[in-house]
Amino acid sequence: MSDWTEKYRPSTLSEVRGNDKARDQLREWAKTWDDHRKAVIVHGSPGVGKTSAAHALASDVGWPVMELNASDDRKADVIQRVAGEAAKSGTLTGGEAGRRLVILDEADNFHGSADYGGSREVTKVVKTASQPMVLVANEFYDMSQSLRNACETIEFRDVSARSIVPVLRDICRREGIEFDEEALRKIADATSGDLRSAVNDLQAVAEDAETLTVDDVVTGERDRTEGIFEFLDALIKEEDAEGALRASYDVDETPDEMLNWIEDNVPKDYNGAELADAYGFLANADRWLGRVRATQDYSFWRYASDNMTAGVAASRREPKGGWTRYGPPSYWSKLGRTRGTRDTRDSIAERIAEREGTSVSTARRELLPYLSEMTHHCRNRDLTVRTAAAYELDEKEVSFVTGSGADTKKVASIVEDAEERTAEEVVEHSGNAFFESDESKPPETDKHEQVTTDPSSPDDDGDTDDGQSGLSDFV
Repeated sequence: MSDWTEKYRPSTLSEVRGNDKARDQLREWAKTWDDHRKAVIVHGSPGVGKTSAAHALASDVGWPVMELNASDDRKADVIQRVAGEAAKSGTLTGGEAGRRLVILDEADNFHGSADYGGSREVTKVVKTASQPMVLVANEFYDMSQSLRNACETIEFRDVSARSIVPVLRDICRREGIEFDEEALRKIADATSGDLRSAVNDLQAVAEDAETLTVDDVVTGERDRTEGIFEFLDALIKEEDAEGALRASYDVDETPDEMLNWIEDNVPKDYNGAELADAYGFLANADRWLGRVRATQDYSFWRYASDNMTAGVAASRREPKGGWTRYGPPSYWSKLGRTRGTRDTRDSIAERIAEREGTSVSTARRELLPYLSEMTHHCRNRDLTVRTAAAYELDEKEVSFVTGSGADTKKVASIVEDAEERTAEEVVEHSGNAFFESDESKPPETDKHEQVTTDPSSPDDDGDTDDGQSGLSDFV
């Protein structure tokens, strides 16, 4: 039994449905690649045709494809060896102008200690690539800012039901399946913009049918998830412990997200002892979720779910009625308000991690607070200048690290001095590549003298200089 999503994958860009603008942008990117020579990030929800469009593009322009999956090959050395080699060298089997297309799928999956150095290495690859590269991602903002800035970006939007129906109609005709138009519309409406899921659903209900009807779709339709607001109403007001747990099975939320929803909304109906008991169960759930994060053992999710659903429902002491205005977790709005600050923090942490040879999470959690304390309000001016120079901080970033005002003259002068220091270091460590002078000639020695050239030996001030300026210089 063949997979219809593969069997009917678009072979040319003209067959890509529902994202005409993105499709045209991708074609233009390839057409003008010799002019800009930048990689492109193709991002959007799962199932909207991103990877298919990349393969279709390669077919249109005659470029052989080398595909990597970030979930399989995520180590920095693997990326450097495989992706780097593919991006930098032409091949005997190269297509037009000796080109090949490098496709890195799930490129947003570089995170955590398992991918140590992977994101940084990919950023280096895309900046130096002499072959076109397409990075495919579901979550654009899960990618590092430096990687996003190094690439062009094209967004694929969810495919409308109006665009999905013609695809399903064409597949039915090719498979010789008679159909009711309303049945196809029902499948398209149920998949929420995911074309791949729509094709899978069609295959599930139509492959053994001679005529596809609305009743077939209703019978074979996947279990629909219950809305979060209906679930909260059932949990807090209606269901007993077992019923609340069973209701949670149909909610399309992770345990972490569900905990946030329940925590914020249960005080709207519970009070006194029942609220205290409910929060006790929520605290237990949070502990189990902490174990999941620490051990990556997702079997602990069941214990978290038991506490946050059955436990909260069992805490109810009296019947609840009426209508309650439930709302999204306040935690989400807080994240939205602090998005700019977190982006600044993460950008600085990425540069610290790259220079100091550590993970981004370690730089964010341990090194950045240390630097902030050492340079608080720029009181140690020389150290602050050296920090700004080492990590290429602008005024906004210096203000973030030191806690000073971004528009103060003090911060502006520190950034200016840091830029001068960086320029001086470039010349100093260039090996006199920019000019020739008598000073660049080796010193004359007689047979009784030897010249020390060990770069780690101390200079006249007793300092050592290995050509690097990093955190170790400040300790």
